[in-house]
Amino acid sequence: MRAFIPISLAVSLLLAAPAAYAQAEAEELAPKKAPVVVPEETAEEKARAEALTEPPKPTSLQDLLEMVQGGFAQERQENRAREEAFKRAKEDQERLLAEALATLAREEALSQKLETRYNENEPAIAESEERLSQRLGELGELFGVVRQVATDLSGQTWDSLTSSQLSGRKDLLDRLGRSKELPSTDDLERLWYELHREIIEQGKVVRYDAEVLTLEGDKEQRSVIRAGPFSAISAGKYLLWEPSDQLLRELNRQPPSRYLDTVASFAATTSGYHTLAIDPSRGSLLNALVDTPSRIERIQQGGAVGMVIIVLGALGLIVGVARWTAVTVTSRKVAAQRKRDAAHAGNPLGRILKIYEDNRGADTETLELKLDEVVLRETSKLERLLWLVKTVSVVAPLLGLLGTVTGMIQTFQAITLFGAGDPKMMAGGISEALVTTMLGLTVAIPMVLLYETLANSARRVTDVLDEQSAGLIAQRAEDSNVGD
Repeated sequence: MRAFIPISLAVSLLLAAPAAYAQAEAEELAPKKAPVVVPEETAEEKARAEALTEPPKPTSLQDLLEMVQGGFAQERQENRAREEAFKRAKEDQERLLAEALATLAREEALSQKLETRYNENEPAIAESEERLSQRLGELGELFGVVRQVATDLSGQTWDSLTSSQLSGRKDLLDRLGRSKELPSTDDLERLWYELHREIIEQGKVVRYDAEVLTLEGDKEQRSVIRAGPFSAISAGKYLLWEPSDQLLRELNRQPPSRYLDTVASFAATTSGYHTLAIDPSRGSLLNALVDTPSRIERIQQGGAVGMVIIVLGALGLIVGVARWTAVTVTSRKVAAQRKRDAAHAGNPLGRILKIYEDNRGADTETLELKLDEVVLRETSKLERLLWLVKTVSVVAPLLGLLGTVTGMIQTFQAITLFGAGDPKMMAGGISEALVTTMLGLTVAIPMVLLYETLANSARRVTDVLDEQSAGLIAQRAEDSNVGD
């Protein structure tokens, strides 16, 4: 059988440990009494403690229970060791307390001495500051101006494109701007020098090597051309100055070609004057140009409705141009036929004359019916597919209106989801509404003009055919009357 401590005894020992600690503290604070004799552990308890140094591995629930009971015994032994160590350290604690009290007394005395000295020096400091202010006189205002100028110049040079070439200025200017001491003559000369250098550099066109941040996120050492404080170019492209990173970077997209075409020729110039598109706003206009969508991007903002309008417009334009070409050619052939006596079957008027010549023996009514049939057939050929051009001219603005409605629906949905605080969330719907309206009108207006031009040209040819047909019928009627 294995020896073990009952669970009730282990629990009582654990509960008694805090009380033992409290009693030890009370004994330390109370006056010293005769030492208390602590009974030594029995041989059985020592044997049990040694047996618990290496706990066996449980093989059953009973073994696990016995190990838990043994753990209670080990905790009791550890608590007893702590109590003995605490009792042995009582004398050291009293010595440390005495040393701490002595240190506290010395520090309080030193604090009182320093406070007395501060109170004695305070009137002297005030008197010295007043005497310094009187001696400074107007120099105080001058040094205030120096600090203000240094602060303003620090902000300007930080944002200036010249900082891509000139560095090491901000530390001096910030120090002068924040300093409460009188600036030295050397500092004043350096401030004047930096002002003068910034003015001169802003009037130069300089070629130099600088670090450029590429679109891939890499830094490259490149040859850069700086046109004053306005624009910087490299490798035929515009660069943008990033004050936060103090670095030149490539634009995500270059400005339109009418501005970009001036870069290569300007970079190749070594003397004299040459044209270069610059940004007088030092980056704002360049960013605006870059953010401006191209024609293709603008059309893509119209969405599906915009693409339908473009397809219909292209179809109507192709048909309109084809019919305009056919009607024009037919009109010229008819005009040429009117100048010839012989009928030619390659034009509508020639075919009408051919019918007249083929039916010379027919009566007037029969000839009139045959000629009317030919005129109707030729008129139908002239007006072929004109309905499509007219339909496109009517449908295009309606599709633009449809796109406007769908775009506004998207805008209101964005307002409902995200609120009206961020205009960019509503830009997509508004762009679709405006672009589709623009596309609809852009297609409709030319289609209307094209349709009216085609209809008028076809009408003129038809009028000539009607006129010639009526003349032939009248001539046959006169010949019939003369024969009778």
